[in-house]
Amino acid sequence: MDVKSIAPDLKKLGSNLDKLEVALQPLIDNLGDMSSELPLLDKAKLMALTAYSIESLLFSALRLQGVDAANHEVMTELKRVKQYFAKIQHTEDGPGQRNTTVNIEAATRVLKADLGDNKEIKQKLEEKLAEERAKTLLNDIQKKLNEDASDSSKGKKRKEGRNKPSDLASRPKQKKRKG
Repeated sequence: MDVKSIAPDLKKLGSNLDKLEVALQPLIDNLGDMSSELPLLDKAKLMALTAYSIESLLFSALRLQGVDAANHEVMTELKRVKQYFAKIQHTEDGPGQRNTTVNIEAATRVLKADLGDNKEIKQKLEEKLAEERAKTLLNDIQKKLNEDASDSSKGKKRKEGRNKPSDLASRPKQKKRKG
């Protein structure tokens, strides 16, 4: 490839870069003012996008000059900015499912042992534990009822000829025939 064949492409690239610079100028000039008016999460996004844009342009410039940009410090910065994107995304998505749970039995044992001398507080603890057990039982029953209702609404009825548990209890036992 000779220089004459790529000259039109270079001119086109130059004009596109000039247009890009003109389009980005208002953002670059007022970046501090713009970011101060944004909510914190949007401000973080703007700063990360700006840093990524600058690092990407630097990466492209290095590649155009023939430098091995993959082993250059700019690649480290690009990876760092990508980590910021991941952190922002994680914050935006909100907390996920909790991985840790409280061992209620162990906590109860510790509290009972610690409050063994104070009868009033111990009684309140017993009442709270009874309430929690009742809530858990009610939630389990409600969940079971919801599951049964959804199963029956999906058409998962018992097959014909299959005995219901109530039928089995009321039917007299049959003697086995010797055969």
